[in-house]
Amino acid sequence: MRTTILLAFILLLSVIQTKANTPEAMNRVPKVKSLEIGYRNLIGTDFENINSSGYTFMFDYAWQLSGFHGNKKESFISVPLGYTILNIGEAKSARILSYGWTVKHNLRKNKRAVPFLGYGLLLNQLSIDGIEGKVMGHQTRFDFGYDFNNQNRLYPFIKIEYSMTRYYQLANSKNKHLNSWVLKTGFRF
Repeated sequence: MRTTILLAFILLLSVIQTKANTPEAMNRVPKVKSLEIGYRNLIGTDFENINSSGYTFMFDYAWQLSGFHGNKKESFISVPLGYTILNIGEAKSARILSYGWTVKHNLRKNKRAVPFLGYGLLLNQLSIDGIEGKVMGHQTRFDFGYDFNNQNRLYPFIKIEYSMTRYYQLANSKNKHLNSWVLKTGFRF
């Protein structure tokens, strides 16, 4: 009985695979990669020794979800990987590694300057000079910006982000948070 079910399953998969390889089914989902750099300004924190600003770098790999045909606006889901360096004085720094999921919705289609809204849920790893180990955090991010379509494969963008990050139990203390504004620029390709 098990052998019959297994053979039927393999046969079904081979039929599905054969139909999936037809030319109509071979369309690929457009992908967009981006590199961005920005200035991060902390506007609120519970950390006593982190009260300054820093720089952030990010690589993002996105897949288009909608807007393939007609007048619909494009939407993308992406996997970002970012790194932030905050200066905290006395030749010390705090470093944040970020990764997770983001979603971007274009607000116009086929224009030279395309405004967009985005949001993301990311995980963070925070390490601070002088404190052993790292702490995990949850980041919620909202952004607004413009993509500048210049009919090339490489096109610039600019955006502003608001970020809320909560860290749990750093050095047996209560929950800590970082709120910040980030101004970013970069290129999509």
